[in-house]
Amino acid sequence: MERNEVLKKVEAAMPNERFKHTLGVEKAAIELAEHYHMDIEKARITALLHDYAKYYPDDKAKEIIENEQYDPRLLEFHRSLWHAPVGAYLAEKEFGVADNDILEAIRVHTTGSASMSDFDKLIYLADYTEPGRTFPGVYKARRLALKSLDEAMLFALSSTITHLIKKQQSVFPDTLEAYNYFVNLNLEGDY
Repeated sequence: MERNEVLKKVEAAMPNERFKHTLGVEKAAIELAEHYHMDIEKARITALLHDYAKYYPDDKAKEIIENEQYDPRLLEFHRSLWHAPVGAYLAEKEFGVADNDILEAIRVHTTGSASMSDFDKLIYLADYTEPGRTFPGVYKARRLALKSLDEAMLFALSSTITHLIKKQQSVFPDTLEAYNYFVNLNLEGDY
């Protein structure tokens, strides 16, 4: 898949600020892939496609979620969660992505999962820590991401859940399951 070809289509699907974010995620994903000796091209493509469906029309996204029999609980939660599974679907249908690692990493990049591969964690954390992010704790998350994917995931999930609770927003069950999984690893990190 030619990068410029992907970039054109991705850029056309989102506002300029989101496209800048996507390029930041690409940069972070490449850095993490190099650090952890993972496939750099796979990380690049996944990063570029991770938010492709972010601005996809709600009615079409709902239709995909229902027709593909994705987790029906998604429709009970904020639409911001929909773009991950819909994005994986579109990556396969519109870009011809057949690599299950890429598709799964796109699918879980917003909610996390208790069964995340190291590649899933890498993409989740690249999205969470990309250079354009400035929220409290992002510098710590960046440090942890280069130390341990598991420790960084625990920190990111803890921070995300705390943020949602402070805003009195519901937390998707997969996110809680992912958090519980990483807590139960008994990591010895500094959070």
